[in-house]
Amino acid sequence: MDSRTSATLRAALDGRLPSPLEAVALAGEVDLAPLLLVAGELRDRGHGNAVSYSRKVFIPLTHLCRDVCHYCTFARPPRPGERAYMTPDEILAIARAGQEAGCKEALFTLGDKPELRYRAARRELDAMGYASTIAYLTAMAELVLKETGLLPHANPGVMTRDEIAALRRVSISQGIMLESASERLAQKGGPHYGSPDKRPAVRLETIRRAGELQVPFTSGILIGIGETRRERIEALLALREAHHEYGHIQEIIVQNFRAKPGTRMANAPEPDLEDLLWTIAVARVVFGAEMNIQAPPNLSPGTYQRLVAAGLNDWGGVSPVTPDHVNPEAPWPHLEELERCTAESGKVLVERLAVYPAYAREMDRWQDRTIATHVLRAIDGGGFARVDPWSPGDAHTAPPTRDVPHRLPPGRPGNTASPEVADIIERAAAGEELPEDGIVRLFDARGDDYHLVCAAANDLRKRVNGDVVTYVVNRNINYTNVCYFKCQFCAFSKGRLSESLRGAPYNLEMEEIARRTAEAWERGATEVCLQGGIHPEYTGDTYLSILETVRKAAPGIHAHAFSPLEVWQGARTLGIGLRDFLARLREAGLGTLPGTAAEILDDEVRATLCPDKLTAAQWMEVVEEAHRAGLRTTSTIMYGHIEEPKHWARHLLRLREVQKRTGGITEFVPLPFVHMEAPIYLKGKARSGPTFREAVLMHAVARLALHPLITNIQVSWVKMGEAGVRACLEAGVNDLGGTLMNESISRAAGAEFGQELPPAEMERIIREAGRVPRQRTTTYGTPAEGQQIASFAAGALAPIVLTPAREYARREKAAVAGQ
Repeated sequence: MDSRTSATLRAALDGRLPSPLEAVALAGEVDLAPLLLVAGELRDRGHGNAVSYSRKVFIPLTHLCRDVCHYCTFARPPRPGERAYMTPDEILAIARAGQEAGCKEALFTLGDKPELRYRAARRELDAMGYASTIAYLTAMAELVLKETGLLPHANPGVMTRDEIAALRRVSISQGIMLESASERLAQKGGPHYGSPDKRPAVRLETIRRAGELQVPFTSGILIGIGETRRERIEALLALREAHHEYGHIQEIIVQNFRAKPGTRMANAPEPDLEDLLWTIAVARVVFGAEMNIQAPPNLSPGTYQRLVAAGLNDWGGVSPVTPDHVNPEAPWPHLEELERCTAESGKVLVERLAVYPAYAREMDRWQDRTIATHVLRAIDGGGFARVDPWSPGDAHTAPPTRDVPHRLPPGRPGNTASPEVADIIERAAAGEELPEDGIVRLFDARGDDYHLVCAAANDLRKRVNGDVVTYVVNRNINYTNVCYFKCQFCAFSKGRLSESLRGAPYNLEMEEIARRTAEAWERGATEVCLQGGIHPEYTGDTYLSILETVRKAAPGIHAHAFSPLEVWQGARTLGIGLRDFLARLREAGLGTLPGTAAEILDDEVRATLCPDKLTAAQWMEVVEEAHRAGLRTTSTIMYGHIEEPKHWARHLLRLREVQKRTGGITEFVPLPFVHMEAPIYLKGKARSGPTFREAVLMHAVARLALHPLITNIQVSWVKMGEAGVRACLEAGVNDLGGTLMNESISRAAGAEFGQELPPAEMERIIREAGRVPRQRTTTYGTPAEGQQIASFAAGALAPIVLTPAREYARREKAAVAGQ
């Protein structure tokens, strides 16, 4: 390798893309080993140990094409007795088969503008009422989306701006292979001779138009059709130039030519493996770490490990239902085989949509409003495909077996663990504060890394807490559901100003609060947890009265009450500072505060999720002021809606900051978003809660990231269910929270796991997990023996009384109109 190439590769590792001159100079490089080494390192920096693919169905809308590429068997002239286009019923039959097989993508492939060459195509379009092939494609993409939920990706060839715009409304991504930037290949004797749509300038113009319209776009090169290596690099540079201008090219495909019988190039030599590896590696160097570089696995069977080593991070679309109609001689690999071979390369196979994660996450920019909801509901927090139906609060769907934490055997085949994650785990277990990107990397853990993160968290739990798992016998009292805040996730609050959905507004009488408190004490509770909506008529005196009512009803019970939002509002209504109001609350009987209303402690998220609520800094201010007043608090996160793992990391770091300053947080409680009745979900603007993997990881990563400052990690049985609790007990959890007796907030959002988990059931779950159950107080002390005995002998609860707040009811029509 000459010094110039060495300098180019060193610069690439430093994050600098090669200039056009430096890139073209790589054409003469024949020393493959150092090129592969750099390409592999760049791939790992940009994509970790993930190699993605899209589970798709292949819909060949028409085999007619006005072009005559000399290597193609997909295009063919009209045949007597055959339709020129697939019918809607034929298209839906393929799409429904894909839907049943778990596919997410409907790939529409077709020839370029056949109606301009074949009368049969023109007559058929006229009979169906469509002006062009692309107009018919647009209608069929919309049909598939509507009837099956599969997300269309379209490869229709050269398009006008209006055609791209029309397709954007019914597809999540589009594409056109540049193939080559060499005009020479379109001259007589070349493979593109007689194919007007294969002229590089024409295809590049389509790519640019897609960029202007902000369409996530797929392109790439076809190697081995007579081009030189320099011409390959020039094609890559042309694509890079377009991408730098618009940022829309989501993947570069390096496709190797396969000679096919019956074509003019049937006897042409195919590129060998070394040539393919060289091209993949050069593409990685030219585009850098972040670009997605793909090579179809069915065109190079038995070489997967070497392709990965060359810098590839994506296998493209793989169908369990339909053949590759462009390369019918090359069957798709079975998905289990692809997963195994990817693992043998040290990588984890991860399913994506037709649109890549970075573009799926930026929906406002890259997706039309008509299709954005479909994408949002099909992705996880990282933007990859949501691959299992589990969601928090769903009592009818079991967690996916692969994501139930388990210990990995040493010496296992297909080890996908990454040294990077192992290093982060080691630093966290030593009590080192992790940076944001380190925490994000833990949240991204999949495959072996996922199980290692969970195991490390569990080991740390055992070191810090032993095998004791605690819980508290308590009662939730939600004293009102009237609220004048407009939190987009909340299905509990009601009223003229809130995002009312279902149920009547109520406002408990003090007598009912007293009755519930006394009943809780009689049933063995040591705590009442008091929270509610922000009632527009409540003042700080209301909260003081609630505390006085509780103290009179059961002098020995602990009042765990009022979120930081309620404290802020109470102080403001009395015109006093936080410190003075907290002192009054404590004097009236407040024992501790729930650290709820935190949601996501990042104002970028809060601006959409809860725009009129406290800012992250204000929430932290209330919590720290409470700690200084001698009141301890819990801490929470509500996740799995519109945010990303980077926001989870920032949230954990902010809680760590608070705890470093005050030491007043007793525990961390992850609260996964229950989506079923949440306004933001029903409006199509939120995900379906976290995936099971994400929910378990939240507990595990919190154990690691908050160590050694917050030592108790709690799981919400109301949201996770018994199976989820068991999984989290293997991922760093040491506390099951409260028995609750009444639960309104999660239930209003659609959770189905009930309102009470009695002590006997708590202890059964804990013992079956091989742990030791122990009742605790709110502050992790030991309850009085009499209360513990009473908790196991508790009778049935008396019916609750909800005092109607009719003046805050909204007519049903008004509520629907406002959503």
